[in-house]
Amino acid sequence: MLFATLAEQSHAAAALEEGVNTTGIFRHLHTPRVLFGQAFTLRQVVFGLFLVFCLTPWASPPIALALGLLLAQTVGNPFTSHTKAFTHKLLQFSVIGLGFGMNAHAAVQAGKEGILFTVVSIFGTLLLGYFVGKWLGLGRHVVHLISCGTAICGGSAIAAIGPVLGAKDEEMSVGLGTVFVLNALALFAFPPIGHALHMSQNQFGLWCAIAIHDTSSVVGAAAAYGNQALEVATTVKLARALWIIPVAIGTALVFKQKGVKIKIPYFIFGFILAMLVNTFVPAAKPVGPVMVSLAKIGLTVTLFFIGAGLSAKVVKSVGIKPYVLGVVLWVVISTASLYVILHAV
Repeated sequence: MLFATLAEQSHAAAALEEGVNTTGIFRHLHTPRVLFGQAFTLRQVVFGLFLVFCLTPWASPPIALALGLLLAQTVGNPFTSHTKAFTHKLLQFSVIGLGFGMNAHAAVQAGKEGILFTVVSIFGTLLLGYFVGKWLGLGRHVVHLISCGTAICGGSAIAAIGPVLGAKDEEMSVGLGTVFVLNALALFAFPPIGHALHMSQNQFGLWCAIAIHDTSSVVGAAAAYGNQALEVATTVKLARALWIIPVAIGTALVFKQKGVKIKIPYFIFGFILAMLVNTFVPAAKPVGPVMVSLAKIGLTVTLFFIGAGLSAKVVKSVGIKPYVLGVVLWVVISTASLYVILHAV
C-alpha cells in the first residue's frame, strides 16, 4: 500500500512537471497498476499503442507527429527522458538509411541547383535575425541560436552552435522550443501549399530543404509529396547541414569564444556512403528497398517522439518574443525562396 501511494505521488509529480492535468480521468491514467509482477500506468499503455501504430504501413510522418502532439497535450509523455535521448540517434540512422534509395548522379545535380540558394539564404537569415532580434530586445545568444536553427538545420544546428556560443540551458531550451513548434507547423502546411501552387517534385524538394528548419520535418514533408521531392530535399538539406562547421567557426570568432569544440555532423558522411554504395555497387541493390523502408519507419517514429515532447508547458515556456523572431525569419525565408524557385527552377 505504501509503495502504491509513493508511486502514485511520484507519477502525479512528474505529470505536473510536464503540465498535464492529473484530476478525474487523468489521475487514473497516471495511477500505477501491477500486472504479471510489472508496474505500469494507462498512459504508458496509450504511448505504447501509438508507438506500435507508427510502426505500421498506415502511419505517415504527419500522422505520427499529430499523435505525438495529441499525447503531449492530453496524458503526457511517460518516457520523456528516453524519447529525448533516442530521437537524435534515430533520426541520424534514418537519414543514413534513406541514402540507400538515392542516386549519386541525381544528388550531385540537386546539390548544384541548391548551393546558391543555400549560401544566400543562410547569411541572409543570420543577418535578418540579428536586426529583428535587436528590435525585439532579445538576448544575443537566443537570437543567434534561433537564427542558426532557421538558417541551417533546426535542432541539430542549435545543438552544435550552443556549446560554441557558451549558451545557457534556458537559452538552448528557448531556441529548440521555437524551432520545434514551427517545424510541426511546416510539416502540415507545406505539402498542401505545394499542391495548390502545382509545384514540381524538384521545386517542392528544394523549397522544403531551404524553408523548413529541421531535417526530420524536411524529410517528412518531402516524403508526403513524392519520391523525387524526397531525394532532392534530403540531398540539399544535408549539404546545407554541413554549413554548421563554418558557421560555428564564425560564431566562435564573432562572440570571441576560445578553445571551444565544434560538433561535426558525421552522420552526413554515412548518408553519402550509403548513396555511393547504392549507385556504384550492383550487389547492394536488393538491400536498398529494405533499408529505405526501415528508414521511413524510423523517421515516422522520430516525428512521433518529437511531437510527444512538445507539451503545453514547453510551448508556453518559450515566451512570445522568440516565437515572433522565429515566425518573421520563417515567413521571410519561405516566401522569398518560394518566389525564386517558382520563377527560376
